[in-house]
Amino acid sequence: MAAFLELRNVSKSYGTGDKKVEVLKNINLTIEEGEFIAIVGFTGSGKTTLISLISGLIEPDEGEVLLKGKKITGPGPDRGVVFQNYSLLPWLSVQGNVELAVKQVFPKMSKIDRVNHSRKFIEMVNLTPALQKNPSQLSGGMRQRVSVARALAMDPEILLMDEPLSALDALTRGSLQIEIERIWNESKKTVMLITNDVDEGILLADRVIPLTPGPNATLGEEFKIGFSRPRDKAAINADPNFKKERNAIIKYLDEVGMHRSGSKGEAYALPDLQPIIKVNKLKRINR
Repeated sequence: MAAFLELRNVSKSYGTGDKKVEVLKNINLTIEEGEFIAIVGFTGSGKTTLISLISGLIEPDEGEVLLKGKKITGPGPDRGVVFQNYSLLPWLSVQGNVELAVKQVFPKMSKIDRVNHSRKFIEMVNLTPALQKNPSQLSGGMRQRVSVARALAMDPEILLMDEPLSALDALTRGSLQIEIERIWNESKKTVMLITNDVDEGILLADRVIPLTPGPNATLGEEFKIGFSRPRDKAAINADPNFKKERNAIIKYLDEVGMHRSGSKGEAYALPDLQPIIKVNKLKRINR
């Protein structure tokens, strides 16, 4: 039986001639239906290129990307993407942005069904009070919630999240991490999260897979995360296994970073991650 999502020997380059740079090389990955996978790595390692390949926005130079055994040859509604920069239409309301996506995917759906369908997912991300507000009236965290609701309302086979929380302040980011874990538990969608935050990957994912530094970046050793769901951020941070998992991933990233910088004469900076000694449980904030 074929894997739900599979990347077979995928490589991708940009440029031509002497300026050609191989960003990704020999990427092999299988994801089962309903899994939550986090890809972590250095800035510039090709994480966004990886998402673009799976979404069908670009094609690999070598290898193939398969969804349910079928080769991906272009964008499609079976893959929902949550971008880092929200990508909302500024002249449409929260409901309008979600409804527009629903109309594109389900053109035969009646107006009343489309409204109800859209509002279901707006409610899921706790934005019903902001239903008629435009993006300019929303905080960054609220805009990202709209982006998540829009992607889920398209009923995709897999949800691709390209560093969706990296532009947010720490408090809002923590709140949305909790929301994303809750939404995943409700929707049971297959999810790939791209992040440079190891703690975020451990909190949300079933597996954390590092992407080695580029160029010629490839997937490294995978780390299975065994915390039970639903997950409580405070409880996980207090669990001795959290520190063990976290240190193992950071050590691996440190080692591959040092190896690459030693061979290329370049320095790669790891995220500034500090151990959490005591964490108060975050309250849900609709911001």
